[in-house]
Amino acid sequence: MRKLLNTLFVTTPEAYISKDGQNVVISLNQREIFRIPAINLEAIVTFGYMGASPGLMKLCCDNGIALSFLSPSGQFIGRLQGPIKGNVLLRTRQYQIANTPDQALPIAQICIAAKIQNYRNILRRFIRDYGQNNHVMAAADALDNFKRQALHTSDTQSLIGIEGIASNTYFAVLPHLIIQQKAEFPFNGRNRRPPKDAVNALLSFAYTLITHDMTAALESVGLDPYVGFLHTLRPGRTSLALDLIEELRAYLGDRFILSLINKRQITPAHFIQQAQTITLTDDGRKTIITAWQQRKRESITHPFLNQTIEIGLLPYVQAMLLARFIRNDIDAYPPFLIK
Repeated sequence: MRKLLNTLFVTTPEAYISKDGQNVVISLNQREIFRIPAINLEAIVTFGYMGASPGLMKLCCDNGIALSFLSPSGQFIGRLQGPIKGNVLLRTRQYQIANTPDQALPIAQICIAAKIQNYRNILRRFIRDYGQNNHVMAAADALDNFKRQALHTSDTQSLIGIEGIASNTYFAVLPHLIIQQKAEFPFNGRNRRPPKDAVNALLSFAYTLITHDMTAALESVGLDPYVGFLHTLRPGRTSLALDLIEELRAYLGDRFILSLINKRQITPAHFIQQAQTITLTDDGRKTIITAWQQRKRESITHPFLNQTIEIGLLPYVQAMLLARFIRNDIDAYPPFLIK
């Protein structure tokens, strides 16, 4: 099983990243505040505008460390990587499937059906924990129907339509799952680019973190993260990563964010209102990332492998399973489903 190495998150916008020998060094106002050996890292994610030195970039390329640049609000800017070492035969087969609708659609259906099922499982768990709620129960029943429809669609556009309706149904009852700080965290549906409320800002931030991990996971198993089976191809868009995080959004993203709010780890003090948008403060990003790193080190039993793994390895496991399916080592791609 792959070792869960560290991802270094640099959340202070004024921080500058450089190298000293084989060490990654973080400086603030030309003063060193942190260093770590490059051998201990698999990725660096920086939320800022000071950038990184050319020497640091080469160190990352030489050691297979993915270096991603995001804006202070979490919007993806760009990503640096070294030479691609993926299996050319695996990628060729991936491209063939992506260009053959009859072969790409079943994979997309599985991803979306799993996403809807995980939405439903989160709602049903809420009912088990907090008692009967007619609104949440009705949404859970509707999602079960949408899941079945997703598995029987005839084309991608129909699948996208069902996914949209299912997501709206789920997010319509998400406010019921906010038990603490209800008044401080109002939520009236999903919005983004930019998010208009604190809950949407948190969800977008979490999804960005998950997408980063999934992109790295796909590259590690030899797949091309930019060529997917559901999301359309677009320059700079990690379409396959977006396909695979669909099934993980609810478990890794939504449940995580709800926990931060309900445990009061995140409060309104962690946000800044700017015109019609809201963004996380530097302290807010640090709070989320600290909790995120702790969460990734918790263990679960993977439902398909029946093995105990760290939660942070879920993207790598799902990427590995997809690669096995594309190589015809297994009969179907097994998505991750919440129990």
